[in-house]
Amino acid sequence: MTDTTRDNPYRQLPSIDEVLRALPGEIERWGREAVTEALRERLSELRREIAAGGTVDVESLRADLNRHLEAADTPTLKPLYNLTGTVLHTNLGRALLPRRAIDAMAIAAANPSNLEFDLETGGRGERETHVEHLVCALTGAEAATVVNNNAAAVLLVLNSLALGREVPVSRGELVEIGGSFRIPEVMERSGCRLVEVGATNRTHLKDYRRAIGPDTALLMKVHTSNYEVQGFTKAVPEGDLAALAHEHALPFVTDLGSGNLVDFAALGLPPEPTAAEAIAGGADLVTFSGDKLLGGPQAGIIAGRADLVRIVRQNPLKRALRLDKVTLAALAEVLKLYRNPARLLRELPTLRLLTRDAAQISAQAARLAPAVAELIGAFCSVSVEDCQSQIGSGSLPVETLPSSALCLRPSGDSGQSVGALAARLRDLPRPVIGRVHRGALWLDLRCLDSGDEQHFLDQFRQLNR
Repeated sequence: MTDTTRDNPYRQLPSIDEVLRALPGEIERWGREAVTEALRERLSELRREIAAGGTVDVESLRADLNRHLEAADTPTLKPLYNLTGTVLHTNLGRALLPRRAIDAMAIAAANPSNLEFDLETGGRGERETHVEHLVCALTGAEAATVVNNNAAAVLLVLNSLALGREVPVSRGELVEIGGSFRIPEVMERSGCRLVEVGATNRTHLKDYRRAIGPDTALLMKVHTSNYEVQGFTKAVPEGDLAALAHEHALPFVTDLGSGNLVDFAALGLPPEPTAAEAIAGGADLVTFSGDKLLGGPQAGIIAGRADLVRIVRQNPLKRALRLDKVTLAALAEVLKLYRNPARLLRELPTLRLLTRDAAQISAQAARLAPAVAELIGAFCSVSVEDCQSQIGSGSLPVETLPSSALCLRPSGDSGQSVGALAARLRDLPRPVIGRVHRGALWLDLRCLDSGDEQHFLDQFRQLNR
């Protein structure tokens, strides 16, 4: 260091132009503007360090810049291992898409397509023709339309059919969905007036009958998919409610929430109503999600009477809520799988994970436990424990599925808490997300495919570095 820089240490800092001339590779990769901005930030940090009386390492400037630019360019959406025991985890992306849907999304994204073009006539087409016939075939509906999620589907139906009018709903069905959004709030935003009928635990047909008046627009049934009231309860069967609505020339709308297209009981799963059953039971419109039990991309599906679907489609809000081409491509491929039950369980990840045999998961846990223990045994014990998985995303909230977990307990002399261990696993290149329970970190293996086992073990090797 010269006398000049000793008297004025700021002089050891290079100029921006000087550094940029030495970074042609970085400028080519990241762009001059991004490199310049990162350089300005780092030089400002170095000036603050000098002002605080510290010493600076100008030689590390280039490496610091590359680390900063790499971090800024890293996707914030990361793949991870969902070992929470919740298959359709809202915070972890819900349903995994089948390969055929992913391939269709890539093709739709990378190429011009006939999204709204009729190849036969050469004129304008409708984007929903790519999925409407599939929805109708699977549900028995006359017509169908799709939007970006089920909350949007409910809002659009009510805004189209009940704007400024009354909609009776049982108090026991005024559910709160994800993100603290509640059915009454969705109804308010749709422009209709909620009429609460019955009590939280018991609602009778006569309650609905008394609520019907000249301002009633429709009757609605909300499937309470994310909780269950037990004990002294009563709910009106959908067929009876449909008959009452039709007696008064009113549409009957069923919000199925999670949505389902197959007989879950036949798959060994807890029973859940299907869209086809709702329509056959008298519903004029049903609404349900695409990314929950159906196992597809985020979408809201509206199916039922053609005249009512036509009214919904004509609502100006429909354009604001419509699906993009990539989501439509994925949804179409998922719906096609339902036409071939023999392939459905094998190719649709949601149903494959939900129907995994408990003995298979137990064998996987027994196979992995020694390998994990060998990698982290210095600071953590590993045991295999029976546990219960849940479906998730507000679906069948009290029903569970038998499973097995790797139970990680930090050793007493490691000085590490369970929370700290969970944080370390979240910080891995591919984060491993479990659940803290009874003083241990439980890694439920229901959602760990056998083909991922080696990579999963590689993550634990990172903990010792």
